[in-house]
Amino acid sequence: MNKEDLRIVFFGTPEFAVESLNRLVEGGYNVVGVVTMPDKPAGRGHKLLQSAVKQYALQHDLPVMQPERLKDETFVEQLRGLRADLFIVIAFRMLPEVVWTMPPLGTFNLHASLLPKYRGAAPINWAVMNGDTTTGVTTFFLQHEIDTGDIIQQRAIDIARTDNVGDVHDRLMTLGADMVLETVDAILDGTVKPIPQDQLTTGQQPTPAPKIFPETCRIDWTWPGERIYNHVRGLSPYPAAWTTLVLPSSESLKLKIFETGEPELGKAMAGTLIVERHKLFVGCGDGRIEIKSLQLAGKRRMGTDEFLRGIDLNQCKIDLA
Repeated sequence: MNKEDLRIVFFGTPEFAVESLNRLVEGGYNVVGVVTMPDKPAGRGHKLLQSAVKQYALQHDLPVMQPERLKDETFVEQLRGLRADLFIVIAFRMLPEVVWTMPPLGTFNLHASLLPKYRGAAPINWAVMNGDTTTGVTTFFLQHEIDTGDIIQQRAIDIARTDNVGDVHDRLMTLGADMVLETVDAILDGTVKPIPQDQLTTGQQPTPAPKIFPETCRIDWTWPGERIYNHVRGLSPYPAAWTTLVLPSSESLKLKIFETGEPELGKAMAGTLIVERHKLFVGCGDGRIEIKSLQLAGKRRMGTDEFLRGIDLNQCKIDLA
């Protein structure tokens, strides 16, 4: 079988998945269907928002399916009708067994970590938040438990000290798309030799990467500066780390923080606001850390210098509760 005859169904939702879908389409692979999340209302007008994958699929006349329930009999029969040889899953929901066992050549997933590290919904965020210096991408065949399947390929990249999650996301998106095509070609050639993940753990427990919730993003200023530094860059530019600024009027405003300077060791009370020469510092568990880019609720993102010109921080404080 050649790539023009190989019938592929692609499952994905966000921009991270689009790069791989685009490579498949431009590479002449036979994508016979695309499965993505249903449209969701967004914004003040609750206008229905299409996923990045759906937008790409419609632009390239690819058939789109958007099931509410993946076990729905109508959807399963529609999927069977495509007579796919291979399913590819990138940044999508967990598939039921009736779906992932359907194609004769199997179902593989592209995951943005070096499995078994960072199994779960937010592997890139947690790698940066934890201060890791390397991460990567993995392709693996799906099994019952999420992100536990036998590994097909892996490739690593370095995480620079100044990288935020957006930087790492974009590099992994490109690297992952390369590896998706390599994985498809290896499956076509019959050269795939999957490796069980327990052979790669060397006695270490797999690392979780749970979904990021708003409370996950809150900064605890009693943490050491190093942890705060990594926390901020691991959530920047989205969804963004945040804290609460209390004004002299006792009004509380959410303050998103996108970039900090390197932590400085010393003595400062956690959460204390310190302004020095048009720079803003906040006290933390073992010193202080400079805030370089931020966004006050209802305002746009800005540098600290501009922020300080528009607000008097005297008698303002950080809410540590």
